[in-house]
Amino acid sequence: MKINRLKHSVLASMLTIGLFAAPAQAQETFKIGVVTFLSGPAAESFGVPAANGGKVLIDALNAGTVPAPHNKKGFGGIQIVPVIVDEAGGATKQVQELRNLYEREKVDAVIGFVSSGDCLAVAPVAEELKKFLILYDCGTPRIFEERKYNYVFRTAAHGTMDNIGLIRYMKKRNIPVKDVAGINQDYAWGQDSWRDFEASLEAVFPNTAVKAKLWPKFGAGQYGTEISTLLGQNPGLLYSSLWGGDLQSLILQGAPRGLFRNRVVAFSAADHVLQPLGDKMPDGVIIGARGAYGQMSRKSPLNDWLWDAYGKAYPNQYPVQPQYRMVQAILGLKAAVEKAMVSNGGKKPDTEQLVKAMRGLEWDSPGGRIKMALGGGHQAMQEIAFGITKWDPARKMVVLTDIERFPAECVNPPEGLLAEAWIKTGLRGAKCD
Repeated sequence: MKINRLKHSVLASMLTIGLFAAPAQAQETFKIGVVTFLSGPAAESFGVPAANGGKVLIDALNAGTVPAPHNKKGFGGIQIVPVIVDEAGGATKQVQELRNLYEREKVDAVIGFVSSGDCLAVAPVAEELKKFLILYDCGTPRIFEERKYNYVFRTAAHGTMDNIGLIRYMKKRNIPVKDVAGINQDYAWGQDSWRDFEASLEAVFPNTAVKAKLWPKFGAGQYGTEISTLLGQNPGLLYSSLWGGDLQSLILQGAPRGLFRNRVVAFSAADHVLQPLGDKMPDGVIIGARGAYGQMSRKSPLNDWLWDAYGKAYPNQYPVQPQYRMVQAILGLKAAVEKAMVSNGGKKPDTEQLVKAMRGLEWDSPGGRIKMALGGGHQAMQEIAFGITKWDPARKMVVLTDIERFPAECVNPPEGLLAEAWIKTGLRGAKCD
């Protein structure tokens, strides 16, 4: 596989972890640009695991060893060739990288982007170029709420689900909520997460006092001042949508100072830091995974296969949020390609045929059924789960207890209604049974 525009040190590390290997030459290929963090604070716990999950799946798809209904080799018999690009560097750089993938590398599609800021920047560019783009992560609901797209899709639910689901979890388990403080990154993801959490809190736990709203920059790394503020305010509930290296830093700096004692702590999207932190992760923290992923996933042949294949490729590790989201994006693209091929005489589809096939599509993933049911058929919805952390010394890992799952229709707004507006209705029409 080609690895574009990476510094030598990053290239060396990627070769060490063994990213995508190019398949044997074939008469016809389907070339995918894959964009995720390979360097920087988001790489260790999110970007590289996502890339590793993609590698495991693409190798298996090309070999035809993935369980049904995804057991046809490659994409409808066409070999998959990935080209990976580092997402580090900011939105301006990613816009240029996206153009390079389409115009220089001649990829058939791009799957990528973790940062909500990057997604907001690249989506209009793909639309302008009329090129197929799957956003595999980036949680801001603004992507399809602020404008309509024809060539852009997101194969995972947006972050509103995380916050509604978290509030429903606390309500179902009778967790008391009297006052709250939040610490969230000062960009689209953090701002939107707090907005949806605060509104959901008001809808379900009215009159909750907000003691502090803290907005560190993405990649800040040092949280001494914020921790002091939180300890001084002493909220009964501490909420955060921090992720990656930022979340790890907050936990490592806050735990010795007592940040996790005598209060409820809830992290909306944090399962990916459990393995890197190990016994440094405090007990009793409510954890979300932006889906029913990892330890919170349902048992199925496809999910069993992912755990087994990933564990063999990366011993003593198990797949969590980043791997699941990359895998479900690739499987969604595979389903769309093969659907389009049926109406194209078995031939490789062009972009317009692929767009038509992807719109409103449904497919099975290791994390459950994915439905492109929102955003005019361009935005996925799925179920979500939450659990509570507990260190298991015998297994030498953080386990999740008290797991609860909520259906997609319980935590996602109905089609045509903005997330914030739906929350303000009191989540009217939610289907939670």
